[in-house]
Amino acid sequence: MPEYVVPTAKRRRGRPRGGASDARERILTAAAEEFGELGYDGATMRGIAARAGVDAALVHHYFGTKADLLTEIVDAPVRPDIDVPRLLDGPRDAIGERIVRYVLETWQDADVQKRGLALLRATLGNRLTTPLLAAFLSRELIGRIADQLDVPDAELRASLVATQIAGLLLGRYVLKLKPLAGASVDELVARIGPTVQRYLTE
Repeated sequence: MPEYVVPTAKRRRGRPRGGASDARERILTAAAEEFGELGYDGATMRGIAARAGVDAALVHHYFGTKADLLTEIVDAPVRPDIDVPRLLDGPRDAIGERIVRYVLETWQDADVQKRGLALLRATLGNRLTTPLLAAFLSRELIGRIADQLDVPDAELRASLVATQIAGLLLGRYVLKLKPLAGASVDELVARIGPTVQRYLTE
C-alpha cells in the first residue's frame, strides 16, 4: 500500500482576495513566523510568500527587500543597509566621527528615539527577538562595514564598532548615565569618534 501523503495547500497566485490591506497584513504575519522560526539569514522572501499564500513578487512590491520587511516588523528607527554605505563613502580618516555623529544626531529626533528605545527594550533579553535582531545587525550593519575594510579581521573590527555604538545608546538613552546623557553631540563625537576610528583602521 503506498504511503499516504498529506496534501499541501497550493499557493495562490496573483493579488489575493481580501484586498491590499489584508494581503499586507498576512505577509507581515507570515514574515514574523518565518523570521522567528528560521532567523534572519534562514528566512527567504519566497518562503514568506508561500506562508502568506501570495506570489513572491507581491512581497517585494509591498516591502522591497528582506531588510525592509524586517524593519517593518520590528519598527526599526534606522536603516543600516541604506545608511552605512553612505557613511563609509568619504575620507577614510573620519569614518569614526561620521558614524558616531550620524547615530547621535539621528537619535535626537523624538520619533526615532521613541521607536529606538522601544526596540531595544523589546529585543534585549528576549529569546526570540534578540537572535533575530543580532542576525539583522550582523548582516546589514557589521557585514556591510566589514565589506569595506581591506583587512583580515574586518568582521571583528566591525563587531567592536557595533558594541561601542550599542553601549553608547544604552548608556545615554536607556540607563541615562550622567553626565553621558547630558553631553553634547559634538563632545561625544570628539571623544568616541577616535575609538571607533581606531577599531576600523588601526
